[in-house]
Amino acid sequence: MNIDELYQTIILDHYREKHHSGLRDPFDAEVHHVNPSCGDELTLRIVLDGSTIRDVSYDAEGCSISQASTSVMTDLLIGGSVDHALELHDKFLEMMQSQGRIEPDEDVFEDAIAFAGVSKFPARVKCALLGWSAVRDAALQATAKEA
Repeated sequence: MNIDELYQTIILDHYREKHHSGLRDPFDAEVHHVNPSCGDELTLRIVLDGSTIRDVSYDAEGCSISQASTSVMTDLLIGGSVDHALELHDKFLEMMQSQGRIEPDEDVFEDAIAFAGVSKFPARVKCALLGWSAVRDAALQATAKEA
């Protein structure tokens, strides 16, 4: 199996078995994001415990890339700090905008490394970023409430 096939398998696995899918209560912030270019939609909720992300839940409709990316993202962010989540968002955004020129660090991105290949297809980049943009907005809303 070559690396592209491995990445496709990771994406399909997360699409079929979405981690943390299904909106849960209570929550500190909820956002709804839509990708106007393809119609993908996502409602995402976040729960904070101080500066730690205790939970992320979501309900999504759309392509395998947007849903798999959100599933992978929740695994990476739950239990970590908001600051880490915002930093990882920025690194993921940079990778997705690189058109395949950035070789991501597997220790940092874990399964999210599978989306490096997606960055070569500009029409699909917004799909992969949908959940990441939503969690960034939700985290900032939730921290603003606490302040």
